[in-house]
Amino acid sequence: MSFDTVPSKALLKPTPFRAHVSDEELESFKQCLKYSRIGRKTYENQNTDVKDFTSWGVDRQWLENAKQSWETKYDWRKTEDRINSFSNYTVTIQDSGFDFEVHFVALFSKKADAVPLALLHGWPGSFLEFLGSLDVMREKFTPDTLPFHVIVPSLPGYGYSNGPPLDRDFDVQGMARVIDKLMVGLGFRDGYIAQGGDIGSFISRVLGVTADACKAVHLHLCIGVSPEGKDIDALSQSEKQALQRYSNFNQMGNAYAREHGTRPSTIGLVLSSSPIALLAWVGEKFLQWSDVSPPLDEILDSVTLYWFTESFSRSIYPYRQFFGAKPTFFHPDPQYNVKKPLGYSWHPKELAPVPKDWVAETGNLVWHRNHEEGGHFAAMEKPALFVKDMEDFVKEVWPQASKARM
Repeated sequence: MSFDTVPSKALLKPTPFRAHVSDEELESFKQCLKYSRIGRKTYENQNTDVKDFTSWGVDRQWLENAKQSWETKYDWRKTEDRINSFSNYTVTIQDSGFDFEVHFVALFSKKADAVPLALLHGWPGSFLEFLGSLDVMREKFTPDTLPFHVIVPSLPGYGYSNGPPLDRDFDVQGMARVIDKLMVGLGFRDGYIAQGGDIGSFISRVLGVTADACKAVHLHLCIGVSPEGKDIDALSQSEKQALQRYSNFNQMGNAYAREHGTRPSTIGLVLSSSPIALLAWVGEKFLQWSDVSPPLDEILDSVTLYWFTESFSRSIYPYRQFFGAKPTFFHPDPQYNVKKPLGYSWHPKELAPVPKDWVAETGNLVWHRNHEEGGHFAAMEKPALFVKDMEDFVKEVWPQASKARM
């Protein structure tokens, strides 16, 4: 079944796109991987539990096994085939005099009342995070019954999208402008919903405040909310355990983010030089931030995409806003309180699984759901739950939200 009918109201003319690297690029990668060296055994890299934020990082034996599998078993061509089983597009979006070539995957519906959804990833994620959820949708619905138009962009600087500009600073607000222009240009000027985790949660929040066409926001991350002045004793046991995870992340788990924010040039150049270095840095996050560790091939998919698209060094610029010289967190800032309908899905192994009442202080929380499982990569880890949340949230806020003028 084909989900490739672009809405008739679209002003943009997306160009079909296919993922493909040349045989020469693939062979070069294999040679680079083959000669990438893994550091010697140390006390630290043999005594680590990557699921624990107080650990010392990625396990050397895991990295050695992953390298062997990457070299001898992994097949990037299969991943390209999976990517290309969906409708992929690129389109030019101009912002502040710069032409962004934005890649996105789409499931377009033929239903007249289909609700547009922008699903926004973060770091170290990509559009690949959402493919499992898109599988659920296209198995459950036909183009005539799909209740959504689903747009999954590669954020500026990530994957098959270009950017950010080389001659100026760029930030989360700029990312939000590009996404809004994409959604409006695809014909959704009358309204869409933004959904995000990780950096996508910040973009979604900015869209909910600044973009007229964004009528509602759904998040599964609300990092930055402080427990200061709140009654911890009133929380459930699971909420208390989750807050301990948040505390451990703040104390021992965010060194990577401080490096991204304070030395982006250095870490960008280092991790662009070796596939094994990139795998160690990124693989640790997928293992540590997930409830149940993803299959190795899924981790390798993400890292290989970053390698072939040279994404790492050009994707970490938002961290300067969060951990740079003058850090800015949007969530406690009243100007980024979302007055439009806000939804929140709570997963116990998120980085910052804060209680719903705390999230309600940052916006007009009209829908929430607490899950007993799941971590930071909600759509990737629990695609069926993610799709159900989207269905139920949309039923709760639409069409009332779409008619509101804010």
